[in-house]
Amino acid sequence: MSGRLEEMPGEEGYPAYLASRRAQFYERAGAVECITSQGDRRGSLTAVGAVSPPGGDLSEPVSQATMRIVKVFWALDSSLAYRRHFPAINWLNSYSLYLDSLKPWYDEHLGRQFMMNRDKAMSILQEESSLNEIVQLVGKDSLSANDQLTLETAKMLREDFLQQNGFLEVDWYSNYDRQDKMLGMILDYDQRCRAAIAKGADFTALTAIPFREKMGRAKTVPDSEYAAVYADMAREMAQEIDAVAAKGGEDA
Repeated sequence: MSGRLEEMPGEEGYPAYLASRRAQFYERAGAVECITSQGDRRGSLTAVGAVSPPGGDLSEPVSQATMRIVKVFWALDSSLAYRRHFPAINWLNSYSLYLDSLKPWYDEHLGRQFMMNRDKAMSILQEESSLNEIVQLVGKDSLSANDQLTLETAKMLREDFLQQNGFLEVDWYSNYDRQDKMLGMILDYDQRCRAAIAKGADFTALTAIPFREKMGRAKTVPDSEYAAVYADMAREMAQEIDAVAAKGGEDA
């Protein structure tokens, strides 16, 4: 590229001023003063850049220059798209640097538990990535019950929470309260199951409770009914896990 521009080449043949030119583009975003026939007014300009690196290599110069500038990065993953997981956004490579700025709003409107649940869910998904490497070597059966539960909870987070159906009106957009309740149920399931396993409960029985099937359909509940339905699901889940834990204690 630098050769075509008759300039000195920089990293991988791109011009040496690549980063500064990209910064000039993105710095256009932000609050702006609009001059109109009706008088001055303030508005905002949002810039959404789409970078498609060759072979999906995010280490190439254009991607790296972009990631150094922007504060929010969504990493689209072709492997997720092939598995029909949409939106195909890789949760481990994506990030937002606005979390600290938004935290006071979340704490005020959703409670402090929302951000704590968000951090807990991310740690489970990261732990799943590490466990999958072990599973590929020695198999899932070699893992402890707690590690298998981590994989099961991560599966719920991926399929029942993160994955969306673009043809389902109640799923292509969900309000914060609904997201909060869904995420809370999944993490409550994880916490209760760990306590049950410590009492000698059978892991397979915990994954076979009726709640698991209902959780898979939770995203299809109409907006006018989800609050009551989710409350019933949470109560039934606690009863079902307690029953499995009690049976495990008797067998022990």
